[in-house]
Amino acid sequence: MKHDVRLAARGGRVIGSVVLAALAASAIAQTVPPKRAQGRPAPAQAAPAQAQAAQAQAAPTGSGQTVQDQSVPDNTGLDIPTNLQIFGKVDPNVRKPTAIVNDTVITGTDVDQRVSLVAMANEAKLSPEDRERLKLQVLRQLIDETLQIQEAKTADITITPAELTQSYDAVSKRFNRTPVAMRAFLRESGSSERSLKRQIEGELAWQRYLRRRVEPFVNVGDEEVKSIIDRLQAAKGTDEFNLKEIYLAATPANSQQVYANAKQILQEIQKGAQPFEYYARQFSEASTRAVGGDLGWIRAATLPAQLAEAATTMQVGQVAGPIEVSGGYSILYLTDKRQVLTADPRDAKLSLKQLTLRFPPNTNQAQATARAQAFAKATQELRGCGTVEKVAAGIGADVVDNDTVRIRDLPPQLQEVMLKLQVGESSPPFGSAEQGVRALVLCGRDEAAGGSVPNSEQIQGQLEQQRVNLRAQQKLRDLRRDAVVEYR
Repeated sequence: MKHDVRLAARGGRVIGSVVLAALAASAIAQTVPPKRAQGRPAPAQAAPAQAQAAQAQAAPTGSGQTVQDQSVPDNTGLDIPTNLQIFGKVDPNVRKPTAIVNDTVITGTDVDQRVSLVAMANEAKLSPEDRERLKLQVLRQLIDETLQIQEAKTADITITPAELTQSYDAVSKRFNRTPVAMRAFLRESGSSERSLKRQIEGELAWQRYLRRRVEPFVNVGDEEVKSIIDRLQAAKGTDEFNLKEIYLAATPANSQQVYANAKQILQEIQKGAQPFEYYARQFSEASTRAVGGDLGWIRAATLPAQLAEAATTMQVGQVAGPIEVSGGYSILYLTDKRQVLTADPRDAKLSLKQLTLRFPPNTNQAQATARAQAFAKATQELRGCGTVEKVAAGIGADVVDNDTVRIRDLPPQLQEVMLKLQVGESSPPFGSAEQGVRALVLCGRDEAAGGSVPNSEQIQGQLEQQRVNLRAQQKLRDLRRDAVVEYR
C-alpha cells in the first residue's frame, strides 16, 4: 500500500533508474517514483521535458474540471521567445555548437538525435510543430545530463565503456534486437548508438553520485515511521485516488506562454490520439515523468489544496486542468478510486469460462445481431459452468478458461456486470461484427482481502527514497544556477 509514505517531494528525477529515452517506457532498471509534498513542486531533478514552463501567478482555476475558456494571466516579466534560431534547419552531417555548458559542447546533431530517440522509443510520429517543441525540451535535458555527468566526475565517478556497453546491450534486448541490429535501427530512426549511450551515462553517473554523496546522509527516525502508521490506521475508509499528472513549472516571466501551452497539451489529450502517459513523458517536469506521470494511490490530504479539490470532484477516466499549483500548472488524470485499507470488490479474483462465437467473413450488422441473439439465448440456458462445453459445442463456440482475472482488470462496462453476477450465471453477449460475440460465465469468486498497513521497513525505505530525491532536486537546482551556459 502507498499512502502517507508518499509525503515528500514530487521533484527530483527517479533515483535508482536508468531509463531509455527518459521519456519512454522502456527502463534499464527499476524505478521508484517519488510523490509530491504539499509545498511548491520542484522541477524534475534531471528532467529533460520542459513544457516551456508553466505559470506561477495565473488566476486560480478553482475546480478540477477541464478549463476551456479561462482568461490568460497577465505576463508582467520578460517574454523569452520559444523559437530560438539554433533550431533552424541544419545539415545533420555538420556538427555546429548549440550550447556550451561549462566548456562541454552540445551540438544541434545531439539534439536532433535525442529527439529521434524519444520519438522511436514512444513509437510516435511527430508533427513539425511537435518536433520543434520537443527540441527545446531535449536541449534542456541534455544540459541537465551534462551538469550531472560533470558533477559526478568531481566525485571521481566515471562510467566505463564496458558499463555503457552492458547497459546498451540490455536496452537492445528489450527491443528484441541484437546490439548490431539495434545500432542499425537507431540510425534508421534518425538517432545513434552514441545518443543512447550518452543518456545511459547521465542516468548511471547521477544515480551513482547520489548513492555516494547523498544517500549516506539521509535518515528516517522510528517516531516518524510510527506516526505514519498511526495516520494510515486513522485514515481507514477514506477515499484514495489513483492519479496521473503532467506538471509544468512556471515563472512570472513565462506564465502566459506556459498557460497556453498547458491548454494545448490538454486539447491534444482530449483528442485521444495518444494515451495520457505519452504526453506525461514528453512534457511533465515532475519526477514521475519517467513513469508516465503516475502518482500511484494517494489521498487527497497529501495533495496540494488545488489538486485535492480537483481529485475529489473528478470521475474515473476524467482529465482535468490546467490547475494552478504553487510554482506552475498541473493536468490530472483520475484512473481509479478506492478507500484506504478497505477491501475493494473489484479486487476480487474470478474464475471464468469465456464462450466465443466467431462470425464468417463479410458478416453484416443485421446478420451479426441475429447470431448474437441466438448466442444470448443459448447462454441463458446454461446451468452452471459444468454445462458450458456442451452448450458451446451445440452452437459452434470456442471455450477458454481463466482462473485469475481481477474484476478491475476488465473493461469498465464488464466490471459492473461481473460485480452483479452469481456463480453459474453468464454475462450478456458482447463483441462486434468483425470479431464475433462473446460471453463470460462466472465459475467462482475469491473475494478481495481487506487492506493492510505497510510494515515499518517499507515505510522507512520509501521515506528515505523521497528524501534522497528532494536533496537531488536541490543539488541540480544549484548546478543549474552556478553553470556557465552559452547558447549559439
